[in-house]
Amino acid sequence: MAMNSPVTVVGEALIDIVIPPTGDIVEHVGGSPANVAIGLARLGHATRLATHIGTDERGARISALMDAENVELTAGSTDAARTPTAAARLDAAGVATYEFDLEWRLDPAQVVVPRDAHVHTGSIAATLSPGGDAVLEIVRSARDHATVSYDPNARPTLMGSPDAARPVIERLIALSDVVKASEEDVRWLYGTTPVTQVLAHWAAMGPSVCAVTQGGDELVVLAGGELQRFPTLPTRVVDTVGAGDSFMSGLISGLLDAGLLGGPDARERLRFAEWPAITAAVERALACAAITVSRAGANPPTRADLEIEV
Repeated sequence: MAMNSPVTVVGEALIDIVIPPTGDIVEHVGGSPANVAIGLARLGHATRLATHIGTDERGARISALMDAENVELTAGSTDAARTPTAAARLDAAGVATYEFDLEWRLDPAQVVVPRDAHVHTGSIAATLSPGGDAVLEIVRSARDHATVSYDPNARPTLMGSPDAARPVIERLIALSDVVKASEEDVRWLYGTTPVTQVLAHWAAMGPSVCAVTQGGDELVVLAGGELQRFPTLPTRVVDTVGAGDSFMSGLISGLLDAGLLGGPDARERLRFAEWPAITAAVERALACAAITVSRAGANPPTRADLEIEV
């Protein structure tokens, strides 16, 4: 039913530059919201991305990929002076230290979210000025005719202190219907506060579904005042790049297919949804993440990979 609800993803697309201790430097397209947009398009949803990239060589690479993945770039998305980059320096143990070269701007007037649609945002785009204020404005104006999902996807190097980032992040949580975060996000934002307590705090602000992924361990979901725990699916891990974004795509996709996202009527249905419908969406999200970690890089599954009937 809501399969046809279009999705507008608002957020950064960038080039990840991976610098190993020895060997060749590799560049690939990244950015959490860009990954979510690709994941949704592969699952058969009409998806567009509002972002801020240039028309330089790196920007052209991102544009070409979005075109190939059937993700439409909104007007004004290629107006940046240069395309943002995130350099990941790997140490001998493979642990990355990030250095960002990123400017984030957006003209809210150019991002019109259609009626009975869904809007997703998250990560750097939602907190970094001046674009973060534009994201808030887009979400606020879309909220009365569209549903909203949000993934804080904290980047401490860009977001300042947890105390500074928390109110900005919570402003968006309060406007959202679905919030998904990682345990790392929760630890950074709320210290040792138990995950279940953080979920209850978020749910009290308004979202109907709040979820926290805990790496390879279980997932915790709060919906309708009830907490459920889900084991992650067994899989052979190649790397965890893009796993959280793939999970997010799968969750949005499952809720869209169930008619629980995409406009104010869907918002009401989501608020009173029974667990079987939510569980089916969570299982799709977990399957998407499991397939992504079994592959190198951010490479989310298609609908055919999941064998979902439309």
